[in-house]
Amino acid sequence: MRNFLKALFVLALCVFSFSCSQASKQENVVVIYVSADRPFSEPVLQAFEKKAGIVVKAVYDTEETKSTGLANRLLAEKDNPQADVFWSGESVRTLILKKNGVLTAYKSPSAEPIAPTFKDPQGYWTGFSARCRVILYNTNLVKKAEAPKSIYDLTDSKWKGKITISDPRFGTMSFHATALFTALGDDKAIEFFRKLKQNDVKVSPSNSDVRRLVENGEVALGLTDTDDANTAIVSGKPVALVYPDEQGMGTPFMPNMVSLIAGGPNPENGKKLIDFLVSPEAEEMLAKSEAVQIPLHPSVPLRANVPKISDLKPLQVDYATVASRLEEVIKILQPILNL
Repeated sequence: MRNFLKALFVLALCVFSFSCSQASKQENVVVIYVSADRPFSEPVLQAFEKKAGIVVKAVYDTEETKSTGLANRLLAEKDNPQADVFWSGESVRTLILKKNGVLTAYKSPSAEPIAPTFKDPQGYWTGFSARCRVILYNTNLVKKAEAPKSIYDLTDSKWKGKITISDPRFGTMSFHATALFTALGDDKAIEFFRKLKQNDVKVSPSNSDVRRLVENGEVALGLTDTDDANTAIVSGKPVALVYPDEQGMGTPFMPNMVSLIAGGPNPENGKKLIDFLVSPEAEEMLAKSEAVQIPLHPSVPLRANVPKISDLKPLQVDYATVASRLEEVIKILQPILNL
């Protein structure tokens, strides 16, 4: 009997020690869902791991469903959250998550120098390291002097069958399309997309597909993001970019957004990760990467090919309004573009 009790005590001690060990391991973990491109986001997360000594478990979205896939997953997990942080490469899905109660407020002290325009007043999201929507063109097919200066130029008959855009149901093109509806009004936006369709626009699965079609000369030009455009440029592809409508309504401007998930398993580690992502250190990494993202911290040094925010004319949109109209705009565009 004595040996039995001794064995039982040892077993209980082992179970207790194992449980403590597991709890300790959980305290050293943070889970993040990431819709930003993995080649650019992963090194930043690895830098946080090394600096903070916290293991980052990252789940990345697919190229075709950028932001949409992970946003839907977060909605499905709302009653049993599996993630601590959401890093979105565009704004719309973040605001949908806020509306649906998936996020919780957190105002990072690291973000104090960032302009209020790029932060939620209540703290549900913080913007950092922005990108722009640009016209990418093949320099073997289009002379610089002839390159479109406005998205409206894409409806010119001389570009018929030579244009591509990514699917406006997903990613940053969904933001771009909905932003145009809110900025121009429905009638003008619908007219623009109808003219694009009449000009035989090719709808590609993703921004990277737009880039590949342009750099390979399969089309003359397309709408994509600055990071995809720069990837082609630094690879020596025959391409160049235009920031559209700088003399008119302005260029769509898209900060990354990071948010804390309500009820996430590791909230304190989630806050530490957010502090790092919105810091000058992380922004400098993204500015120096092939993503050439535009820092929102005034103190971050710029690469030669990274423009200052003050050098650009952003399209004036309200992110919350864009988010509220996203599904409606997609329904409008589906028959127009045969999606």
